[in-house]
Amino acid sequence: MGSDLPKQYLPLAGEPLLSHSLRALLDCPGMQRVVVALHPDDGYADSVAALSDERVVRAAGGAERADSVLAGLEALQQIAYDDDWVLVHDAARPGLARADLARLIAGVGDQPGGGILALPVVDTLKRAGANDLVEATVDRARYWRAQTPQMFRLGALREALRGALAAGVTVTDEASAMEWAGHPVQLVEGSPGNLKVTVAADLALAGFYLASSTQEKQ
Repeated sequence: MGSDLPKQYLPLAGEPLLSHSLRALLDCPGMQRVVVALHPDDGYADSVAALSDERVVRAAGGAERADSVLAGLEALQQIAYDDDWVLVHDAARPGLARADLARLIAGVGDQPGGGILALPVVDTLKRAGANDLVEATVDRARYWRAQTPQMFRLGALREALRGALAAGVTVTDEASAMEWAGHPVQLVEGSPGNLKVTVAADLALAGFYLASSTQEKQ
């Protein structure tokens, strides 16, 4: 991001980026708890007003994404059951729309596995070979770009993550751990506005989507 400030605390529409991501979950009807995984030495969290919500629990994050997610799931074990649904969301996705979250919850329903928000790939895909020369054009019809939230049963996700990590499997998102463990994962179409802020240009684009969403609600 080219900033000394961690990206989840960068200002976006007058608030830290994390505020928007957190509020999207807290505004979801029926949301019981939200665990936020933070670096043990985090010195910025007190700037996020939404973290003071009584439903928010803080947990110490780990070295990798899967470690932080596991810490969050373990914090929830104190108040939740293994068959309760959990949603895992990226702090760097501030544009989660209420309609998309509702569609994910409805789309997953009572399935035995779970599901994720995702977008069908619309660009032509090229597979690169040596020296970045095109090796082949890949059929995009069956490819999707994963988003968050990703929704699974607490116990099943915890065991899938533990098992994948113990086996040395690379876990880039929760769905990859569940797939490795043999659980079905439903794809539920999301929206372009639910982008992940990764580089500086993404912050401006996220601000555009937030502004557009606010205008639609007025």
